[in-house]
Amino acid sequence: MREITIFGFALCLVAAIAFEVIARRDPDRIAPLGDLLDRVMATRSARVGILLFWWWVGWHFLVGPTV
Repeated sequence: MREITIFGFALCLVAAIAFEVIARRDPDRIAPLGDLLDRVMATRSARVGILLFWWWVGWHFLVGPTV
């Protein structure tokens, strides 16, 4: 099961790199990561939502088993 999980994360990483390469070649088709983050982080509510999401991930996956 551990190998399947590692493979899944590696596949996600490869897909993210492939999307970024495609976005750099043709920015009209797919927005590059920097442009995407600029648009997402434009509003305060989005920044707060992302902060809360990362807090939730950290609490459930990093702190949860030790508490």
